[in-house]
Amino acid sequence: MVNGRICLVSLISLLVLISMTVVSASPPHIVLVMADDQGWGQTGYYDHPVLKTPHLDAMAESGLRFDRFYAGAPVCSPTRASVLTGRANDRTGVLSHGYALRRQEITLPAILAKAGYRTGHFGKWHLNALRGPGVPILKSDDHNPGEFGFETWLSVTNFFDRDPILSRIGEFEEFSGDSSEVVVDQALVFLEQNAKQSPTFTVIWYGTPHSPFKAADTDMAGFESLDEVSKNHYGELVAMDRSIGTLRKGLRKLGIADHTMLWFCSDNGGLPKIKPSTVGGLRGNKGTIYEGGLRVPAILEWPEVLKKSRVTSYPASVLDILPTILEITRVSYPDAKRPLDGVSLVPLLDGEIETRRKPIPFRHTGRAAWIDNNMKLLTNSMQKGSFALYDLEMDPEEQNDLAEKYPETFRKMRQQLLSWSRGVDASAVGKDYPTGEIDGGEPEPRFWTDVDEYRPYFDDWKSRWEYSSRLTKRKK
Repeated sequence: MVNGRICLVSLISLLVLISMTVVSASPPHIVLVMADDQGWGQTGYYDHPVLKTPHLDAMAESGLRFDRFYAGAPVCSPTRASVLTGRANDRTGVLSHGYALRRQEITLPAILAKAGYRTGHFGKWHLNALRGPGVPILKSDDHNPGEFGFETWLSVTNFFDRDPILSRIGEFEEFSGDSSEVVVDQALVFLEQNAKQSPTFTVIWYGTPHSPFKAADTDMAGFESLDEVSKNHYGELVAMDRSIGTLRKGLRKLGIADHTMLWFCSDNGGLPKIKPSTVGGLRGNKGTIYEGGLRVPAILEWPEVLKKSRVTSYPASVLDILPTILEITRVSYPDAKRPLDGVSLVPLLDGEIETRRKPIPFRHTGRAAWIDNNMKLLTNSMQKGSFALYDLEMDPEEQNDLAEKYPETFRKMRQQLLSWSRGVDASAVGKDYPTGEIDGGEPEPRFWTDVDEYRPYFDDWKSRWEYSSRLTKRKK
């Protein structure tokens, strides 16, 4: 018995020591990279039939590959809100695509900036209530990235493609080349200027492979048998993967690769009508709460901590990014009463863990899901109250409803989901905020063509392929 106690104490001490290696070192550089509409099946390491992604594959071979990683919602803006806040999208005001993130929300870049990090955002934003193809963000926009903790930003309202116009803290700049490579190059400039003096938090949000698709001819080589839309779609992914290689090489050149946590994922599931399939055999696509709409590729690379490559089937989410980074950097969340929906993944970085202690929640436009390890409860209409239960380990395609077979599990998960949803309802009307209400009005989503400040640019932009149809159709 004594020997057993000694062994137990030794084991606990060892686990504490291992955990400290993750959280007590000097603050790491952090780079978050997110694709736009890349499906779970669209990587080389999942043996895609036509797409090769050598740089993502190399990242997976040296880091932690998540085989069950989830977006915050089945469309983009809500997931982006969850990345920055650690909270379900409906709590933050971002009900669907094109909604604005509430200014009362506490964001990861704002927290890290106060802790001494230099913060930068590069690429797609889509949290300022503007819809339509991406345009450079106005400095006067009170929902620009700078309002949420990014001291440096080179950003665009929504999806963007080749030869983009971006906004550098409100000043418009034109660039040449693939959009993925443009934002990576600019992010590396930011890192070169800051990484030697301070820890850095860099967010790179691609506009790829969101429609419309416009790839370089050289990037479409090998896709000749595909239809024109699919060919351009996959060509964009080729360029995006190449930019991942540029980013990893750039980190090594700057001498900070080992001390950088590089975390890649996508913002929602893959698109329908693209051939070959984007979702790797899963059910549903972007816009649905089935696995094909929510499960996304994800890799975390951090050489000084993750010494060997690993693959995990542990269910994780973009909701976990904020609590994980705060634990690693030893920075406290400033409002203990405000509910967060994710968990820290530090134990997973330390070593494989069996089960997740907190379910992964989803609520989007009247639909909801609740993932508790291998079991998933979902409803396509909370109002109608019809739910289904799936075992994702045995049935990842979600074909066999087990609600009648496991009534107690079904009842328990349904009760948990509904209870959580009531809490989200309170958040949605501002009960989490110090004032107990939403301060000021929330901007309604609209197209940027309806914003007066953009009108002076319309004549010049009519000749740009990404804007021409929108400007031609607008009302006089």
